[in-house]
Amino acid sequence: MPRSNSDKANSAKPSLPIAVTMGEPAGIGGEIALQAWLRRRDSGLAPFLMLDDPERLAALASRHGWAVPVRAVTEPAEAPDLFDHALPVLPVPLPTAPQPGIPDRRNAPAVLHAIELAVTLCRNGTAAAMVTNPIHKAALYDAGFSHPGHTEFLAALCDVSRPVMMLASERLRVVPVTIHVALKRAIDLLDTDLIVETTRITAEDLRDKFGIARPRLALAGLNPHAGESGGMGKEDAAIVAPAVERLRRMGIDARGPLPPDTMFHAEARQTYDAAICMYHDQALIPIKTLDFDSGVNVTLGLPIIRTSPDHGTAFDIAGQGIAKPDSLIAALKMAATMAAHRAHVG
Repeated sequence: MPRSNSDKANSAKPSLPIAVTMGEPAGIGGEIALQAWLRRRDSGLAPFLMLDDPERLAALASRHGWAVPVRAVTEPAEAPDLFDHALPVLPVPLPTAPQPGIPDRRNAPAVLHAIELAVTLCRNGTAAAMVTNPIHKAALYDAGFSHPGHTEFLAALCDVSRPVMMLASERLRVVPVTIHVALKRAIDLLDTDLIVETTRITAEDLRDKFGIARPRLALAGLNPHAGESGGMGKEDAAIVAPAVERLRRMGIDARGPLPPDTMFHAEARQTYDAAICMYHDQALIPIKTLDFDSGVNVTLGLPIIRTSPDHGTAFDIAGQGIAKPDSLIAALKMAATMAAHRAHVG
């Protein structure tokens, strides 16, 4: 199990609210946010603030018979005192009432504005962190969205050239070096510099935002059995091994390339704090197998704290009130812990 923050950081809660974006309003974001608020005491959640349309959330709560008082606020500072009794919402009005499972491009500007507003609140110190509900990129393109995903959009808003995606749970943290590209393209993109930079950013944020003084990083090989001394591919010796050596010279506790098929059993996971994987599925298959409902997407390398539930809009079940809020709750708790640690060390 990955090491956690210091006891002081774990026991503390941020004094500022966590900003939660609406995500795609035709998806499950509103439903899981309302359910998370209902479980706020049992889950030990720090106060969070929705950036959403209060009328939409109130209608969702009424439709499903959830006793969630929705209260509009004018500034984030109102949220902590209100949170125990009502769900605070900083209004982001929607032009048209969303239909579950059917995205409407007319609402796209509001979806993007909620994300931009959350970044602004975090950067100006009025929110402790941001948690993003899932978006539907196809519905956003007509509103000028031109990024591969949430992570790249946030990086642009924060003037960061290389964000790093980490998936995390209580059992495992994984970082894919290449992300949303075809496997053939991922192999073409992979080089020593990219591995070194991704691992360096991971090490820095594990230290600064997770409180791990000396992160232990295990680098997976690209090929079966990490190339087996060149018998199953040359990339591990030519690309991954030199990255490990450079990282060690930088003072980073890195080891590898390790055979990917033996990295993720319980005993092996105790030996590192994060696994650096060479491509998307190499990272996501093990964590989704271990913690499908509680995985959290964390963006590293940003000047702010951002987490997100590790699932999509779930149009197929939107509006039914059956979506599980577990991943959102995990994202909220991780954001609060990271923010508390930052406040403690900062």
